[in-house]
Amino acid sequence: MDQEFAETGALVEMPMAGSLGLSALAGDVLGKPRAATSWQSGLPLTFEAGSPVLPQDTAVRRVNLALKRVLDVALSLAALVFLAPLLILTALAVKATSPGPVFFVQMRPGYKGTMFPMLKFRTMYADLGDASGVKQTVANDPRVTPIGTFLRKTSIDELPQLINILLGHMSLVGPRPHPANMRAGGMAYEELVPYYDVRYEMRPGLSGWAQANGYRGPTVDAASARDRIAHDVAYIQNFSVWLDIRVILTTLRKEFLGGSGF
Repeated sequence: MDQEFAETGALVEMPMAGSLGLSALAGDVLGKPRAATSWQSGLPLTFEAGSPVLPQDTAVRRVNLALKRVLDVALSLAALVFLAPLLILTALAVKATSPGPVFFVQMRPGYKGTMFPMLKFRTMYADLGDASGVKQTVANDPRVTPIGTFLRKTSIDELPQLINILLGHMSLVGPRPHPANMRAGGMAYEELVPYYDVRYEMRPGLSGWAQANGYRGPTVDAASARDRIAHDVAYIQNFSVWLDIRVILTTLRKEFLGGSGF
């Protein structure tokens, strides 16, 4: 993990207006919620009364969301055109090396929890894949085809989601879309992280702040799974077009050029 993305810290109290001592005392006496912040690879994650603070619907945020959609459409369309030869060759390779469909299609919850058909190149043998998403992929997974191993390592298997982005199901950057029954740390993700559903406040992404900072793959470890959601919510709280561009560039360097999938 790069040093610029390595900062995570313990929970710290945030000062209210006025002097720290008097405002904290007033908050306790008057029963007002006190804010607290943790740092997720350099982004602040703010809680109030035990729950993440949802971003306000400001004019600046609305403009950034509009620009985000323009960026999504322009870049996904350009990428589909530019990568068309690669996409066609990949489809032919998937079809030629194992029987079954070219694409793996799975209904996943997106913005506001609305289900959408997420697309991927099929990387597993058709009769061994898990459509429910309960059984996660592990290193040297026997269900993965030889060409599938390469596609997952280079993240080429995710490129059909450019179609999802163009259709408005997804964004280039946002919390990754998990299966509806995703498990983490041996339990339902929603049970492990009570504020899990905050992720649905933005469109899911081809990549996200969590993935740019190394949080991807199986969610067996509970602490890592919690950190992943904390990164997602920190992104939602601090969203800007410039942050999206930063995530895109980091993802290109780490995933599509470096490759860390399996």
